[in-house]
Amino acid sequence: MLKLHEEKELTAHLAIRPAKIPEKVSIPLIQHLGKICQPVVKVGDEVKAGTLIATLEEKVVFAPIHSSISGKVSAIDDLPHPLLGRAKAVVITSDGLNRKEEFKPNSQEVIKQLTPHDIRKIIFDSGVVGMGGASFPAHIKLSPPKHLDSVILNGAECEPYLTADNRLMIEKAREIILGIGLVVKCTGARNVYIAIEDNKPEAISGFEKLLPDSEYKLKVLRSEYPQGGEKQLIKSVLGREVPPGKLPFDVGAIVHNVATVYAMYEAVYSGKPLYERAVTVAGDCLENPGNLLVRIGTSVKDLMDECGPLRKEPQRIVFGGPMMGIAQYSLNTPIIKSSNGVIFLSKKEIAPSEESFCIRCGRCVESCPMGLMPCLIALAVEKEKWGLAKAYGALECMECGACSYVCPQRRSIVQAIKYAKLKIAK
Repeated sequence: MLKLHEEKELTAHLAIRPAKIPEKVSIPLIQHLGKICQPVVKVGDEVKAGTLIATLEEKVVFAPIHSSISGKVSAIDDLPHPLLGRAKAVVITSDGLNRKEEFKPNSQEVIKQLTPHDIRKIIFDSGVVGMGGASFPAHIKLSPPKHLDSVILNGAECEPYLTADNRLMIEKAREIILGIGLVVKCTGARNVYIAIEDNKPEAISGFEKLLPDSEYKLKVLRSEYPQGGEKQLIKSVLGREVPPGKLPFDVGAIVHNVATVYAMYEAVYSGKPLYERAVTVAGDCLENPGNLLVRIGTSVKDLMDECGPLRKEPQRIVFGGPMMGIAQYSLNTPIIKSSNGVIFLSKKEIAPSEESFCIRCGRCVESCPMGLMPCLIALAVEKEKWGLAKAYGALECMECGACSYVCPQRRSIVQAIKYAKLKIAK
């Protein structure tokens, strides 16, 4: 694993604050791993924050989608999407009233009586997905096909710049612990580990104060990249290796991101659908970076205006962290459920991209957390030998970008592997 320049000091000390409610939001109908939802609203309909706007009747993998502001549906069209380029989205124009659906909170007594099935249904109805980047519908992950003995709360947040999860742990530790209890009830796991990197002392201290009366265990990990990867976290916390082609439940574990668990808490305890999330807005281009509570569908332009003025012209705008994030082409691109950060990078912060030939130095092999040989996969891609790329383990790549980061020749290794995955899947 690698030790990176963290750049977290820009926002780590800044509490989460509500972002301004935008005049218009563009809410994509696919914000989850699975099938695209179908709208249940039409142009001209009035909605409130929390109103269901898209779902499916089929029993397939998906998560319902809710309005994030109150106002009128003004369009349903193909619009920018941070992961897919473009996708069908519901556009809502704000009425400026911030009206919300009536959420029904549950008391402790009621929650104690909820069955695992009840909890999963509430979480499904609330549209909760994995918010660390994977976007897998959370209710499915709470129904593991095999027995689990361990739950790991992922508080690593190992990407540079990102601090939204850290602030959630500092500000909402008690609620997160209640959310973990819901995961335990659904999975039957007897061991719970709260995994936090050692560069987050406030978060560590907060959990230490709350855990003496609990059976949950705090695991303080070295701040390395990609410590927050699911398989890396399982190895660091439990000493277990997830075999190639297998999933965490195959070794008796499940990993949930901090923001996901907090969203579960809000769904079950407060009756609140997932229509807003904590987002780090940072980079050396911004005068006022911060951690914002952002309504889903808010545009990059709105966040740039709120955290500006611009000190420098952005050379690249990235959703997520600079290692695994995706560069955007439009200021109209909206925040979705899995958007944990928007980073505005100047030319100074972007490494030179001129490539040269592979010199067989082996640095990418040494840095690969999956134990692959990225250089050989990339060479197979250059020759369009997709079977060879697969044999070298292209499908096992977690796309962390460590190989490209350490390459002295500035080769786009991880991009080549992503391309190989697309070709192998055809």
